[in-house]
Amino acid sequence: MATLLNRPTLSRLTWLPLRPEDFTTLLQTADFRLRLLEAIAAATRRVYLCALYLENEEAGQEILDALYQAKQRCPQLDVRVMVDWHRAQRGRIGEDQSHCNASWYREEALRRDLDIPIYGVPVQTRELFGVLHLKGFVIDDTVFYSGASLNNVYLHKLDKYRFDRYHLLRSPELADAMAGFMNEQFFNDPAVFRLDKPTPSTRSIRKEIRQFRDKLAHSQYRPSMDRIAAPNNLAVSPVVGIGKGNRLNRAILDVIASAQRRLFICTPYFNFPRAVVLEINRALRRGVEIDIVVGDKTANDFYIPPEQPFRVIGALPYLYEMNLRRFAKRQRQYLSREQLRIHLWKDGDNTYHLKGIWSDDRYILLTGNNLNPRAFRLDLENALLLRDPQGTLRGQSDAEQQSILRHASPLSHYRQLEDVRAYPEQIKKLLTRLSRVRIDRMLNLML
Repeated sequence: MATLLNRPTLSRLTWLPLRPEDFTTLLQTADFRLRLLEAIAAATRRVYLCALYLENEEAGQEILDALYQAKQRCPQLDVRVMVDWHRAQRGRIGEDQSHCNASWYREEALRRDLDIPIYGVPVQTRELFGVLHLKGFVIDDTVFYSGASLNNVYLHKLDKYRFDRYHLLRSPELADAMAGFMNEQFFNDPAVFRLDKPTPSTRSIRKEIRQFRDKLAHSQYRPSMDRIAAPNNLAVSPVVGIGKGNRLNRAILDVIASAQRRLFICTPYFNFPRAVVLEINRALRRGVEIDIVVGDKTANDFYIPPEQPFRVIGALPYLYEMNLRRFAKRQRQYLSREQLRIHLWKDGDNTYHLKGIWSDDRYILLTGNNLNPRAFRLDLENALLLRDPQGTLRGQSDAEQQSILRHASPLSHYRQLEDVRAYPEQIKKLLTRLSRVRIDRMLNLML
């Protein structure tokens, strides 16, 4: 057991001290939005928001207005926003591409007297091959950590929500490390441009983007070594990674491998990398009880109801369900004796976006990593790994897990999931064609 709990990746991380009272779990999406707005309004030194996108919707406008108001109230406040370069310069999938978020940023900047930089971070020369998937909002000495981006459903601004995890960590050391990473990697790099001002074309900066990605592959958080947590105390370690075999991937695998009693895993798109499946298999063989919570296909943000016009992107939830059905069939012996418990989340028309891992009440992984091949190979990802040897956060963890399971139903047999023969005709034809030429395997690596 000692060997497993001290695998090299985990023991070599820099662990920062954290008091139990400085860690807060929020259980409601709307609460996260309200707490975020309150913190922006009260900020005195810095507000760094990093997300896949800041959307031109009511919730996005509310966040942007709050940033400008905070800057006007406190002119010395350091306010910066980072979003993915490619995602900001296109519309949403299936929607009109003419009015993208970047043009909205420029319009807002032109009509205001205050300067708030919004940076477009290009992780790859094309969005298909990698995006900025870094998470974390640094406001003074507090880190707001969630997999959520900034739009109506992620922040539950109107009638629907996209369920995620929401945590607040008050830690000057952690906040400095995360803000320092953004300063060091993004703000002065020749590949990173402000989207609130006129920008060059992606084609014209391809060389700079490739050099930027190479730099990111060797980057890491550099927390101050002045205060390091004692081995038996609550601690947090920020981890970042991009590309195959990176430090974050290894940490995720080691957290799974550390479990001796119980694992609780959340993923929104069921498409585990092979390395994750192998660690889960090993955990099952050594007797670990495992809960996996995944969204029902109708709770996937790509799901299109059969009565609506067909689009190819609408096949993705069915592809993920096929993956889950194959996995459940292979693990049916563990399912039947309830050592493995698979839960399908569904709450009306709302969607599911949770990711993360609990291991033996000892480790808690907060991450935007979807635990899929794309996250393990292509995107820039990060995580906050909490080490809790005394179980001081057990109450919050139990409450969060119960909140997650409140709208989840157990899967006791793989046949409870639809077979491809029961899918809508257009979906069935598409997936059958893809499977015949094995393109579905390539899609699993990219999506």
